[in-house]
Amino acid sequence: MPMNMIQALNSAMDVMLDRDPNVLVFGEDVGFFGGVFRATEGLQKKYGLKRCFDTPIGEGGIVAVAIGMGAYGLRPCVEIQFADYIYPAFDQLVSEAARLRYRSAGDFWAPLTVRTPYGGGIFGGQTHSQSPEALFTHVAGLKTVIPSNPYDAKGLLIASIEEDDPVIFLEPKRIYNGPFDGHHNKPVSPWANFPESNVPEGYYTVPLGKAARVREGKDVTVLAYGTMVHVAKAAADDAKIDAEILDLRTLLPLDIDAIVESVKKTGRCVIVHEATRTSGFGAELSALVQENCFYHLEAPIERVTGWDTPYPHAFEWDYFPGPKRTAAAMRKVMEG
Repeated sequence: MPMNMIQALNSAMDVMLDRDPNVLVFGEDVGFFGGVFRATEGLQKKYGLKRCFDTPIGEGGIVAVAIGMGAYGLRPCVEIQFADYIYPAFDQLVSEAARLRYRSAGDFWAPLTVRTPYGGGIFGGQTHSQSPEALFTHVAGLKTVIPSNPYDAKGLLIASIEEDDPVIFLEPKRIYNGPFDGHHNKPVSPWANFPESNVPEGYYTVPLGKAARVREGKDVTVLAYGTMVHVAKAAADDAKIDAEILDLRTLLPLDIDAIVESVKKTGRCVIVHEATRTSGFGAELSALVQENCFYHLEAPIERVTGWDTPYPHAFEWDYFPGPKRTAAAMRKVMEG
């Protein structure tokens, strides 16, 4: 049935709460209020206060409790209200959750999922708009997942909740209700007009570590995730270039095989992400492409990213990689 991304995420948690009595959902305002974006709406009423509940404003405590629950045998799915708020919990994620299985020689593990909205596009300012995905991909033991559409969002979230290791599940809030074209601060249209909105009501999974080829092409490979998948599509149309677009879906584990196969075919690569350029995940992707595809490259790899500045609230639409900048990068590599 047609769903937007918020509804698909809600459906995933509903399915898992019903399917597995060890699954719990908690975080700031996720219970009675249903979450600031309403992703958990109705779950407390359906499953009760012990399965879906509100917590104090203390991100470190939310994640610490989830780690303990996971070690005990439960499967917590917690929400950090905005990715910008996750830093007080960073030590718990890095020093405890990511290392628990290794430190205990497999006696304990941390099967927790940390959901959090990330990225800009809602005029939320510096403390509600950050894209910190690269910080988590640097940490061995964490998995990092970013969906770009409702179907994947539900399947990836179910797979994350069933995963025995900790997962950071970053939700691009700019496309909660529909994808953007990159030119305007509103959805192109509701998700109902897109095939990816056809979401089964029941249980299914999308495997972690598998990229999706959302557009096949022969001229250039575009690597993107989250909102930038839709920007890449628009850019390819604007540039009138036969671009192959890969939606990475999970940054760790990363589908290196799909990336290498595509770049060897096209001989060119453009990487698009919303986060700042320096030490962004695009730098890791660029290095991997260079290491694995050097003799197949016909032009230098191009990155299209956010600026190396604090989040520019007043200029956020210029800050975002849009079709214009992305199309220019595609043309540049085609000239190489």
